[in-house]
Amino acid sequence: MILAVSTLKNPSSPADGYRGRFAPSPTGPLHAGSLLTALGSWLDARKNGGKWLLRIEDLDSPRCIPGAERHIQAQLLACGLSWDEELSFQSERQGLYQQALERLNELKLLYPCTCSRQDIASTLAKLGVLTPRNQEMVYPGTCRPNQSEIYSPELLKTSKVAWRLALPQDCHIEFKDLALGPQSQDLDKEVGDFILRRNDGVFTYQLAVVVDDAKQGITHIVRGEDLLSNTARQIHLQKILGYRTPQYLHLPLVLDEHGEKLSKQTLATQINTQDDKQSLAELRKAAQHLGLRNLPDGENITIAEWLLAATRAWKGE
Repeated sequence: MILAVSTLKNPSSPADGYRGRFAPSPTGPLHAGSLLTALGSWLDARKNGGKWLLRIEDLDSPRCIPGAERHIQAQLLACGLSWDEELSFQSERQGLYQQALERLNELKLLYPCTCSRQDIASTLAKLGVLTPRNQEMVYPGTCRPNQSEIYSPELLKTSKVAWRLALPQDCHIEFKDLALGPQSQDLDKEVGDFILRRNDGVFTYQLAVVVDDAKQGITHIVRGEDLLSNTARQIHLQKILGYRTPQYLHLPLVLDEHGEKLSKQTLATQINTQDDKQSLAELRKAAQHLGLRNLPDGENITIAEWLLAATRAWKGE
């Protein structure tokens, strides 16, 4: 997929207080796919005269690699992608996620769930529902109580059950992606009540990212297209919690030779930032995948000069 520069324009101006972010997980170094997201989000922030924040999403500590966040920072800086405010870590914001969970509990929108993935799969099989490969199973509501209630603070903090968000019927979410156009999803039919805190006590991505973006005042979210399916859930949470909904722009994915998204799980090779020449080569590959054309390709150009040209290209100048 080629993302035309013209589709990247949006009505925001620097006066609107543009605030963007890049939020990698420290499960390994940056690869070509994550660099593409970093570059796209950085360029969009610079295009709008806004700020670009760096947030480390390290909630799932068993998957995090010690020192990976320092490696990621070094890779970004080697590519000239500097951030504008103090680095933040999700692991340091657990109290905020707990407060949001308690608010949802007060609204009688939470309930505990003891279902395993096998339990859900078995229930869906009995109902004749088949889940395509690489797609999430729609939760069938097995543990959902007949009547909503407010649970005790002690029970809410237990790590023996998962906590799900009860969705209303006909929960249809629509939004406009700045690159992909109008989007819609029927959450209750296509996702089902989703988990906000796992049975091991870890807050899920859906809740944490919504709270983080609201608390950091994020106005524009530029990220990979693989996260597009999460957007409706996050918008629904934003509405319930009274948060502003940012503008979304989802970027094309970098695929491997098997047509699979590059990821640390598939052992994607880290980008080469051992010197300026290699870093610039990685940036050029990312820009090409983003659809940016006619950028300087001379050997004597600096990274800063190239990024300025890329910003102008992103602006459509």
